[in-house]
Amino acid sequence: MPSYGHAVMPSCRHAVTSCRSRTGGPVRHVSKCHEEPPISSDPIASQLLDAVRPELGYRERAGKHTKFGEWYADNVAKDPDFKTAPWCDMFVSWAANRAGVQDHVGEFALTTRHAKWFKKKQAWSDKPEPGAVVFFDWAGTKNIRDIDHVGVVEKVVGGKVHTIEGNVDGVWLKRKVRDKNKIVGYGLPRKVKVTPKAPVTVEPVAAVNASVQAPSTTRNMAAEQGRSPDVVWMPGDAVLPAGLLCALVSTAVTGLRVKAAAAPSWGRHRR
Repeated sequence: MPSYGHAVMPSCRHAVTSCRSRTGGPVRHVSKCHEEPPISSDPIASQLLDAVRPELGYRERAGKHTKFGEWYADNVAKDPDFKTAPWCDMFVSWAANRAGVQDHVGEFALTTRHAKWFKKKQAWSDKPEPGAVVFFDWAGTKNIRDIDHVGVVEKVVGGKVHTIEGNVDGVWLKRKVRDKNKIVGYGLPRKVKVTPKAPVTVEPVAAVNASVQAPSTTRNMAAEQGRSPDVVWMPGDAVLPAGLLCALVSTAVTGLRVKAAAAPSWGRHRR
């Protein structure tokens, strides 16, 4: 069964290293999870991380409501059930949208489908890098179908993957340090090829006095009144000839029907 994903793993710990001072005595350094990470050279990764970092410390509200679930329910799924669904992947989608890189990251709530999307886009990897979308299976398998949880890689230090994740430790959005043996793989937004959208060209509206062919009797009447035979009605006229009025109404109704038939049909979910 697909998983929305949530985490209950231990919180991050301090990494302790040592070196020698100028006098020869040992100096202990505590490297905290909250130290400022290096800036990524990948612009997509930088934009995504710039969007997720300000959300650190966010907490799920009563009733499992989050702003990420509400955004996803209203703007992506069009389904209110997502407002209280597990939100780790909806947070990633929200951040991608906020950063303007949603076409590279994807917009998902189901972690398994998100991972499959990266694989289909040939943007799947077993190597971490800053800005990668990281997928977990707490059972330690390497199967996409068993993925439980998702986050964003912030940095990699000493074989440990430092992440920012939503819906961890029950209700929090926070930094974590993960062992690679719980990681299934990584989606690399920088490798997702996005087709540029074609520019929209707006054609000028036809002139008001565009040629309209009318029956010969109407054209003769127009000629008698000193008008162009191709213009059968002017703004000052009160009444249109009956035949022309029917034709215009029929054309307008047909146009509305064609427009309605061409309107997109929204699915229950956009995945």
